[in-house]
Amino acid sequence: MAEHLYLQTFLNKKNKFNAMYAIVEIAGQQFKVAKDQKVFVHRLDAKAGSKVTFDNVLMLANGDKITLGAPAITGASVEAKVVKHLKDDKVIVFKKKRRKGYRVKNGHRQSLTELLIEGISASGGATKAAPKKEAASEPKATQPKAAPKKEAKEDLSGKTVAELKALAKDKGIAGISAMKKADLIAALNA
Repeated sequence: MAEHLYLQTFLNKKNKFNAMYAIVEIAGQQFKVAKDQKVFVHRLDAKAGSKVTFDNVLMLANGDKITLGAPAITGASVEAKVVKHLKDDKVIVFKKKRRKGYRVKNGHRQSLTELLIEGISASGGATKAAPKKEAASEPKATQPKAAPKKEAKEDLSGKTVAELKALAKDKGIAGISAMKKADLIAALNA
């Protein structure tokens, strides 16, 4: 009898997960939603009783078939009805620094919108862009090479004195230990 009860519980869970659901971005947050589900999201600019549609669907699952977006699924959308606007429970923010006499108490109530998910429509495929192909031009070996440029004078003002002295030493400039930064730059550019 206990085995039968366990099997029935497993089958109920499996059927529960075979229902259609979507992961959608609403007001900057991602939610897993299913049909006839109530969701509390950050306050939306829609009147109570109006219908809203969310096109940024990141994933759809219908039974065993899962569609992933890259980043969103083209043509897929979630329709919802705004039930009401409300405020969340109060959150107390208390700051204290011990032995300093510093105590600050603030409260916050987040503005929310209650949504009732009315439907999930799944049409289209992923919006993943095709990889870019290189232009079919001449092979690289036959393309003419650019003429070598004359050495441009490097901007040495951003370097430290130690770096400038190392460069001067590599070039074989004498008397670098007594030179200042401006003198080192002038000697290197000469």
